Amino acid sequence: SLTLEKLRQAHGSVPKNPLLAEPMYLAGYIERMGTGTRDMIRRCTEAGLPEPEFAVSDGFQTIIRRTLAPGRVSQPESQPESQPESLETRVLRLLEDEPKSKAELSRGLGQKEISGQLNKVVRQLLADRTIEYTIPEKPSSRHQKYRLTGQGQAALAKGSGGDAP
Repeated sequence: SLTLEKLRQAHGSVPKNPLLAEPMYLAGYIERMGTGTRDMIRRCTEAGLPEPEFAVSDGFQTIIRRTLAPGRVSQPESQPESQPESLETRVLRLLEDEPKSKAELSRGLGQKEISGQLNKVVRQLLADRTIEYTIPEKPSSRHQKYRLTGQGQAALAKGSGGDAP
């Protein structure tokens, strides 16, 4: 029987479905049967990567460890906009002089489009009554803007952002 150690050496191939394996070989999708794991090891070594790890746990697994390109620093795929309190304060400051739409707030925050985080913060500020709609009878109006309430002005004046009671 084939073991994980034998995968690293020349070994025969016993395809689970020979009716599929042979046409795949003849069509050129498979170069040689029984060489796939050794090819992976060789290609990882040639690329300067550690040898792949093989495991059997609820099926066969191959783990290939990759390294970062020289000079690259690992970073998350997306940067957090900021901490919610800080974003709340920034939104309040943008509304300090005049009412603004969500699109205007987004641009004022340096964003290209309205983010989910901005939507969340606006909903929270509305719930906290630190901001209000300029057209309260039509919350979904495309002309909707937001303005500070007296409570929002007080929160901004004391520097607590949206933490006002």
